[in-house]
Amino acid sequence: MCRSIKTLRPPFSEDVTDEDVRAAALQYVRKISGFRAPAAHNAEAFDRAVEEIARSTAALLDSLEVRGRRAG
Repeated sequence: MCRSIKTLRPPFSEDVTDEDVRAAALQYVRKISGFRAPAAHNAEAFDRAVEEIARSTAALLDSLEVRGRRAG
C-alpha cells in the first residue's frame, strides 16, 4: 500500500491496460479505507468502490487532451 499510484496518461505511460486502471483504483480504495483487505461484511462495498473508481478513471483518461491530442 505504500507505493505510489503511477501516472496513467501519455507521455508518462503509453500502454495503459484495464489491469493498470483497476490496480490504481484498488490502491486508492485501500488507502482511503485503511483496509488492505476488507472484512467479509465490507467486501461488497469495497469491491463496488474499486469498480466505480476504475470506470471513472478510464472515462477520465479517455477524455483528456494532451498537447492538443486526445490521450485515450
